[in-house]
Amino acid sequence: MKNVSSMFALVVLVGLAAPAIAADAAKAQAAATHQLKDGGTLYIFKDGKMAKENKYGNAVYLKKGETQETVDGQKLVANSNEVARLRDLIGVGHLD
Repeated sequence: MKNVSSMFALVVLVGLAAPAIAADAAKAQAAATHQLKDGGTLYIFKDGKMAKENKYGNAVYLKKGETQETVDGQKLVANSNEVARLRDLIGVGHLD
């Protein structure tokens, strides 16, 4: 019984750590991140391309030319849509 509870505790801890690992992977690849008014995050990668994560942690479609407003009122215009790239980075560290 002790092994079962230890295994359960390990699974819970790994489950809690996975989102943090995924966020770290995406942020490590980004030159900058901006918190958006809608609760999402705009990632600007080192090559200048952009991707958007919604408030639920999912990579979402970003239309080229679409204006994104940051929490501090700054307006940023999307120059690309790296949804697949961000989806891959968010998936790093998640259990299959």
